[in-house]
Parts: sequence; structure tokens; C-alpha cells
Amino acid sequence: MFMICPHCTIGFKPEWEETNIGYDSNYNWDCLHCRCSECEKSIIAIRGAGAYVGRVERIVHPKGHVRKSLPDEVDDVAVVNYYNESCLVLEDSPKASAALSRRSLQHILREKLNVKKSSLNAEIQEVIDSELLPSDLANNLDAIRNTGNFAAHPTKSTSTGEIVEVELGEAEWNLEVLEDLIEYTFVRPARSQAKRESLNAKLKDAGKPEMQ
Repeated sequence: MFMICPHCTIGFKPEWEETNIGYDSNYNWDCLHCRCSECEKSIIAIRGAGAYVGRVERIVHPKGHVRKSLPDEVDDVAVVNYYNESCLVLEDSPKASAALSRRSLQHILREKLNVKKSSLNAEIQEVIDSELLPSDLANNLDAIRNTGNFAAHPTKSTSTGEIVEVELGEAEWNLEVLEDLIEYTFVRPARSQAKRESLNAKLKDAGKPEMQ
């Protein structure tokens, strides 16, 4: 399982140390600690599990997460709204954040990469099989299914906007992969087009044929 370090925002595979810290009428409480393999800073989380109330998890150190603003090249209102809302609720509700980022991922796969399947799981597989994406982005997109454990939680695949339990670090990883996919599908093509147009303007001024 991967997660995004809330200190340095680099993805890594955490090795959690768990310590039981007691129980109350609803939950049995554990404290989880790991150290980022990149920046070596500590991440501390609290987990509560109860037979009748389910499970709650929250990162308590550091408080808050560093996220980037989307570039101006992202001109799809739905993508912008899903992404911004996912970032906004990340700290208070990782479940809601993950649902919003999954919805944004599915929207991009359908609208920008023209996948035709009916579930996020199948759509991810279709775009991987198409070999349209760079291998690192395809592998990270595939890791969303592994981190989210779609097999155990099919609503994450078939009803992407549904609020369901998430693994610790899953919401952050979804956002990291979403940012990479946005960079590939919106930012790179727009900036490449702008460079071509600039070069064509110079070629035209010089009386030379333009690039096709």
C-alpha cells in the first residue's frame, strides 16, 4: 500500500508500528506511527475500531496536508470542482475526499481518454491495456485499485462517488495520481500546443513553412 507523505508530498510505502492505547464504550483505540522514507519525518495516526460502530482513522501529526493549485490549463469545470473539493475535505473526511477524487479520475478517463467501460476498475484496466499512458502513470493508476482494494469494496469501482471506508493514506494517494493524470491530459498538451504556435509565428515572420 502506498501513501503520500503529508510533510514532503512524496509517495512511499509506510511501515506502520501499532500500539494499543485503550478502549471506551464505542472503540478500541490504537496509535499508529511510521516514518517517511524520503524526508524521514514522523506520521502519527489514531485508529478506533468497534463491533457496532465500524472504524475511524485520522492522521493527527502533521496537522493538514500540502496540496497544489491546478494550473490554468485545466479548463474542465467538473475536474476543477472535484479536485478542489477533494482537497478541501481531505483532513476532515478522507472517505469523502477519496470518493471525489475517484469521481474526477473516472471523468478524465471517459472525457479525455475515451474509455468505454462501466466501472472505474474496468476503465483503469482499459486505459492500461491501451498503452496510451507513460508506464509510470499507468502503474500508479493501477495502484489505486490495489490501495483501494476494489475487490473487497466494489462500490469504489461501480459507484465512484459513494462514501465508503478507505485505507489509511488512500485518499492522499488518489489525489497524487489524479494530479499526475491531470498534468498528462490537460497541462502537457496545452503547453505543447502553445510552443508550436509560438514557433509557427516565428517561422511565418521569417517566410518559412509552418510546422504541421
